Amino acid sequence: MLDADFFRRWMTVTAAAVDREAQRLTELDSPIGDADHGTNMQRGFTAVVAALEKEAPDTPGGVLTLAGRQLISTVGGASGPLYGTLLRRTGKTLGDAVEVTEQQFTDALRTGVDAVMALGGAAPGDKTMIDALVPAVDALADSFATAKAAAEEGAVATTPLQARKGRASYLGERSIGHQDPGATSSSLLIAALVEAAGE
Repeated sequence: MLDADFFRRWMTVTAAAVDREAQRLTELDSPIGDADHGTNMQRGFTAVVAALEKEAPDTPGGVLTLAGRQLISTVGGASGPLYGTLLRRTGKTLGDAVEVTEQQFTDALRTGVDAVMALGGAAPGDKTMIDALVPAVDALADSFATAKAAAEEGAVATTPLQARKGRASYLGERSIGHQDPGATSSSLLIAALVEAAGE
């Protein structure tokens, strides 16, 4: 069973990973975006950790809803609303349960990913965070480690694609050959599940 402590660890581990990879995320964003994805994500997840330390929700849903709210209010550009929607919708779907099963978490995260697709209008193959999240959710039924591998593969697989959504889509064919920064940061979020679970 997964409790509030697990979800707090998930957010803390994600924040540390984003910290480590911020420069790389910004480098990936430079040729096809605003060159601020790393700093934006860093600011957002630093705020999430600070908020969780201050408020300490006692349910998985509470942790993720608070995290999503923080990301929406602190992250600039499209990333804040998209990541915020992902975590808030996942949290709201989990409801007030003190513990949830991995299956309940998987189902809730899928609801969150669907909400991101509805908000951003992106589908798999559009060279966005969806390219990492959809395969990750599909693989979650197996294990966190399988989901991590699927997300990382999905992020790398964005490199040869032409962007059809987001800022990179304005570049047309020039977006080809660059790994999508949003898919890359999404793979960090999924990879953090493994460490949070102590696997």
